[in-house]
Amino acid sequence: MMLAVETSGLTRCFGEVRAVDCLDLRIEAGRFYGFLGPNGAGKSTTIKMLTGLLAPSSGSMRLLGQELADPEQAREVKRRIGVVPENLALFDNLTAREYLTFVGRMYLLPAAVIRDRSRELLQMMSLDHEEKKLALEYSHGMKKKLALAAALLPNPELLFLDEPFEGVDAVSSRVLRDTLKRFVQRGATVFLTSHVLEIVEKLCTDVGIIARGRLVCQTSMEEVRKDGSLEERFLAAVGGGQAEVQKLSWLED
Repeated sequence: MMLAVETSGLTRCFGEVRAVDCLDLRIEAGRFYGFLGPNGAGKSTTIKMLTGLLAPSSGSMRLLGQELADPEQAREVKRRIGVVPENLALFDNLTAREYLTFVGRMYLLPAAVIRDRSRELLQMMSLDHEEKKLALEYSHGMKKKLALAAALLPNPELLFLDEPFEGVDAVSSRVLRDTLKRFVQRGATVFLTSHVLEIVEKLCTDVGIIARGRLVCQTSMEEVRKDGSLEERFLAAVGGGQAEVQKLSWLED
């Protein structure tokens, strides 16, 4: 089985702080991988390195069999992936359709493909009635849906999603979940970060848990379910299972 994501000793330092520390990932193609961790654990930094937005301090990365340290291979693999980053990085002065057209051209898609896919994606995300608005006029949830549409537009083999459900309404969230399931069923790979464990538990086939920059757990959801819930596994892995709840003095009797 080909590995969609493979890292060895992947490390990123910011001064004296190791945001990601010797990360070893092995994710098979066609899996729905949930990458979990507390705030500040290194999830977004990992995605930025895997998608070429941030250079690692040390270690190696391979996506879809391509070595990211090689410029030619990195350029090739970027045509085969889609990304919803932590900071959405939209062009505020473009409409939704203009933005999707721009993204499609960057992926060298034919004009007819861009037009047809854009129409379907805007309808799916309930953005088709907002086409005359510029992105800067969008709410956070609408911007998130536009970023998701752009990530899906090239029909990527590997999709990176950093908190994709944050700020998305319930109807669009359901549509997105169903779309991602079909996406994986046809052989693509999804790398998802989310703080909503219920969504991860429903969607993902595998999970990795990172704490203080280090991978502390990597297993299948099948194995997690044998031992209990994902929440229990998560709390045990990050050291929160025995955490004492801080009480507020003014709420005490």
